[in-house]
Amino acid sequence: MKDDSFKAGYITIIGRPNVGKSTLMNALIGQKIAITSNKPQTTRNRIQTVYTSKQGQIVFLDTPGIHRAKNKLGEYMVRVAGSALNEADAVIWLVEASTYIGKTDREIARQLQSVRRPVILVINKIDAVKREEVFEIIDTFDRLYDFSDIVPVSALKRDNLDELLSVIFKYLPYSEPFFDEDTLTDQPVRQIAAELIREKALKCLDEEVPHGIAVTIEKMEEKEKIVNIEAEIVCEKESHKAIIIGKNGSMLKKIGSAARFEIERLLEKKVYLRLWVKIRKDWRDNELLLKNYGYKESR
Repeated sequence: MKDDSFKAGYITIIGRPNVGKSTLMNALIGQKIAITSNKPQTTRNRIQTVYTSKQGQIVFLDTPGIHRAKNKLGEYMVRVAGSALNEADAVIWLVEASTYIGKTDREIARQLQSVRRPVILVINKIDAVKREEVFEIIDTFDRLYDFSDIVPVSALKRDNLDELLSVIFKYLPYSEPFFDEDTLTDQPVRQIAAELIREKALKCLDEEVPHGIAVTIEKMEEKEKIVNIEAEIVCEKESHKAIIIGKNGSMLKKIGSAARFEIERLLEKKVYLRLWVKIRKDWRDNELLLKNYGYKESR
C-alpha cells in the first residue's frame, strides 16, 4: 500500500576540499562509506549513500571538492562535482565555521546562481568556534547568497544533525523509496575496500605523495571465514614508491595493517591483505589509466 506521507529524493553535497563533506555524509547515514582525511581532494568520485527512516529516504551525493584543476584527474573531479548540482532535489553547500570567504567559495556561489534548486547552507565544525561567532558566520554567508535554509552543525561530534535532516525533508517530494531500506550505498565492496586502503595511505604518507596515488583491487576472493585481497598502490615516481614502501617495508605494513582493520569491520570477516606498489608515470594526466582506475563519468 502506498504511503502518501513518505518523502524521497536526492541531495547533492558540495563545498571546498577538506570542509568535511564525507564526514558529514558518514555521520548522517550512521556508517562509514566515504573515506576521510585531513588532506584536501580526498574524495575523487561521486559517492552515493542512502538514509532511510519512517519519514522518508534521502539519497546523498557526496562530490569531490570544487577546486582549480591542475591535471586531467582534477578536471574530472570538478566535472563530477558540477554535474551533480542539477541532478538533485536540493543542494547542501558545506562550509567551515569561518567568516573568511575565499575565491573558491565565491566561485561556488557564482555556479549556484544558475542552479534551480533549493540551496541549504550547512556550517560545519561549529564546535571549534564560540556561539556568537556562529551568528557572525551566518550573517557573512547570508550576504553572499540567498539560501533556502542555514543550519550550523558539527559532523564530527554529530551536533545538530537531527535538525539538518528535518530541514532536508522539507525540500523533498512525496515519493516511493528508490532503494530498499537496508541499502546504504551504490558503491561495490571492491571499490570501498580500495578507498579504505587509499585513506590509510593518505593518513600515513608525506604531503607530496597522496595526490599522486591510486589503489586498485586486483583480486578479492571470499571464503567461508576469510577474504583474500590483493591490491596495488599506484604512484607516479620512484621516490614516491620508496616512501610508500618505507624502510624494510615498514610503511607498507603500516598502511596494510590499518586498512585491513577497517576492511574487516566492513566485511565482518577476517581479511588477508597483500599490497604491492607500482609506478605509472603521470597517470593523473593519462585518460586511459584514469578510466582503468575507476575515474570515469557515468553519463
